[in-house]
Amino acid sequence: MANPLSADRILAALKAEGVRVVEYKGWRTHNRNSAGAWGPVHGVMIHHTVTSGTASSVELCYSGRSDLPGPLCHAVIDKAGVVHLVGHGRANHAGRGDSAVLQAVQAERPLPPDTKADTDGNPHFYGFECINLGDNRDPWPTEQVEAAVRASAALLRAHGWGRSGDTSVIGHAEWQPGKIDPLGPGVSMADIRARVAARLRHTPDWTPPEEDDMPQRIVLESNGYQRTIEPNTWTTLNWTRIWEGAWRDKDPEPSVLLGPCAYSISVGLTVAGLAHGQEFKVRVARYREEDGKYVRVSAMPTSSPVNDAGKGHFVYGWTGHVPAAKKGRLRVEVQHHGEDPVTVESARAEALYWPGAS
Repeated sequence: MANPLSADRILAALKAEGVRVVEYKGWRTHNRNSAGAWGPVHGVMIHHTVTSGTASSVELCYSGRSDLPGPLCHAVIDKAGVVHLVGHGRANHAGRGDSAVLQAVQAERPLPPDTKADTDGNPHFYGFECINLGDNRDPWPTEQVEAAVRASAALLRAHGWGRSGDTSVIGHAEWQPGKIDPLGPGVSMADIRARVAARLRHTPDWTPPEEDDMPQRIVLESNGYQRTIEPNTWTTLNWTRIWEGAWRDKDPEPSVLLGPCAYSISVGLTVAGLAHGQEFKVRVARYREEDGKYVRVSAMPTSSPVNDAGKGHFVYGWTGHVPAAKKGRLRVEVQHHGEDPVTVESARAEALYWPGAS
């Protein structure tokens, strides 16, 4: 629990962390405090704007919309990595989310799935809007993600958060059911949290060592291939089309990536036959060869949204690594607990990966 930082302290913390800052209009006194208190604050929330263009995006987040007054966040992070301060005080950015997530942020422990919207997050989170279309195709430049990392670390450092964990920084999708942000090639909350935690182990002027290797990009689709998912069983998805500089068809293949590599992956899929309120689970899992067969050895945290119609489209993201030992590989698995089978009608996996890393 903490009182919000003053405008001067926010500005000083950001600049100390090496963030390029622009002060927009009267941001220091621009807020929605008339709608309720701001604070106590517990963490930082990352969003994407679903817009393009710096000037128009910053103005939108400052002024708001006809149905939602501004500010819509505390700062906007543009594609070049510049942080535009647009508000100080309560802002309309978080909306209603899961109280269990808020409790986890307060305790700095791993986040549970967000399954309900029973708590107003606007009093409790600083909000950063990052300019991105949010279509899972618009890329996130490294400068923009680095600015989100530094800006988040600056506020955590100023508050003394992040000492027993790094879950003081969350994505909108981890707070409010139905949200997907931040989303797109080059960003994941697991990566942001890991980099924030690394910064907090150093002084604010720390510059991480540059990586020599550039990531490679791979896209896989289940083009024309449907998968029936029986209840209560983890089922591996297969892929029939791959992009590695050009599209080519392939025989159904369950593996997305082969080790050794580090990866940042997002998975989107469309599921038919879900009942109203039915939970559908998705995860990525590591496999390795044992006695001529591939067996699961570990799985990343499961995303488990609740569907609100007969057909749902879901998108998830993970960051991790696949070892070389025993022909390690990464696969996508799904599960549900309904009474009848459902059908994955389409699936798409997009990954940035670093071969040889582990």
